[in-house]
Amino acid sequence: MHSAFLCLVLFAAASASAAVLPSGWDAKAAADRVLAGLVNVSAPEVKGAHDAEMTIVNGRAYIVAEANDVKPGEAPSWPFIYATLSVVNVKTLVVEQRLLVAKGEQAFANETLPPGACFVPRVLRRDDRTLRCYFTSEEPGKRQSQVWFRDFDLDRRAFSDTIHRVQLKTSAGTFPMQPKPFYEDAVKHGFKREPKDYGIYLFDPIKVFDGKHYAGINNYAAGQNALATLNAAMDTFEIVGHFNEPPELKLTEPAINRLPDGTWMAICRQEAGNQNYTFTTSRDGVHWTPGEHRSFVSNGAASRPTFDRFNGIYYLGWQERARIAGVSRSIFNVDVSRDGVAWERKYRFETVKSFQYPTFREHAGVIYVSVTQGDSDPSRKERIMFGRLE
Repeated sequence: MHSAFLCLVLFAAASASAAVLPSGWDAKAAADRVLAGLVNVSAPEVKGAHDAEMTIVNGRAYIVAEANDVKPGEAPSWPFIYATLSVVNVKTLVVEQRLLVAKGEQAFANETLPPGACFVPRVLRRDDRTLRCYFTSEEPGKRQSQVWFRDFDLDRRAFSDTIHRVQLKTSAGTFPMQPKPFYEDAVKHGFKREPKDYGIYLFDPIKVFDGKHYAGINNYAAGQNALATLNAAMDTFEIVGHFNEPPELKLTEPAINRLPDGTWMAICRQEAGNQNYTFTTSRDGVHWTPGEHRSFVSNGAASRPTFDRFNGIYYLGWQERARIAGVSRSIFNVDVSRDGVAWERKYRFETVKSFQYPTFREHAGVIYVSVTQGDSDPSRKERIMFGRLE
């Protein structure tokens, strides 16, 4: 009895030390405080905005997003969608600058973009004075979409007058980063869904592990996902491994991280079945387990997840299928964990403005968030908000 009692005491002590949150933590109240501090960073003329991502350098957030001045929402078939950059002072939350990244048919010094949407922009700090902004130019049903990049000079606070095609390296060679070579490489690894000529994106924000840049890339339209590395020149993504099983679930929009023992883990949006998120793991980044549900994520909706690690704590964000006042994507949970196994609810965002496609970034000991919200359109994709998470 004494030995059993001692084991229980030790187990309780270990569990308490592993806990991230204090007893009685109120996840909704914590989220409400965040919501109250958000500011709009979209331009006044913007009517539709979505899918923001950001990096923070020297006290300024550089937030890229899709935008349009015609109507709320977004779609890859809308040629009037452009990619934009907002520069925000993180202390004052004042928007200091808004710039065009790219739009269809825009003429640059070395290239002219074809007609079509400039979709799913992403931003990465290239070096001490340069940001690299990636985006996909696409016209579904008319041509292969293409991922491009354009550089931003931090000292001049201005973009380069040139754009460049991003490359994709597969087992067959190096190609322009388009859906076709991505699809053909997946087929070699058993992928059987139909090909699409659009939808290739740098979806998960680029993360660094062991000094190398990694990205989760996908073709949303095809339901196709892979882990890739980015070369030193930051112009070529190389496929490490595909994860698309089981195919009937149409998995997409992955968020990827590494667990303390080095195991890769990805949470994927699901477009079929019950739409709840699935998880897949890999020891080497090449071979991945079939996606499966995990008990700590239930009743998920078809929307982008997040999977970050700040100061040794994992932050897993996911959209709940339940709705506030019937509004789509109106509940978003953020769970935290030290080991990626035991999770606690840190934030529960509930708002009729929606809380969708957030990005979280740490800077100088503070975590910030950018997120899509809206007031009246059913999509609630009307503006990009920014503020302090914690």
